[in-house]
Amino acid sequence: MEKAAALKYDKKSGEAPKIIATGKGELAKRIIEKANEFDIPIFANEALVNSLVDLEIDRQIPAELYQSVVEVFIWLMKNEKKAKEK
Repeated sequence: MEKAAALKYDKKSGEAPKIIATGKGELAKRIIEKANEFDIPIFANEALVNSLVDLEIDRQIPAELYQSVVEVFIWLMKNEKKAKEK
């Protein structure tokens, strides 16, 4: 079954990223479609999505997931930098 989780991070707040959407099956497909529609990069990591998908919406990610999510944001920053260079 397909799974998806969407995170939001506000650098200005200094708070941990928040979970803004999660879903399984058809709902996961719709989350991914929306991300594609708005050119939001998608990072695929089965272990991380399994940890996020059942968490409460609009809550900060738990501390034990900080390192994994930091790796996602590093990946995003690198991809944004590459996209700007093109």
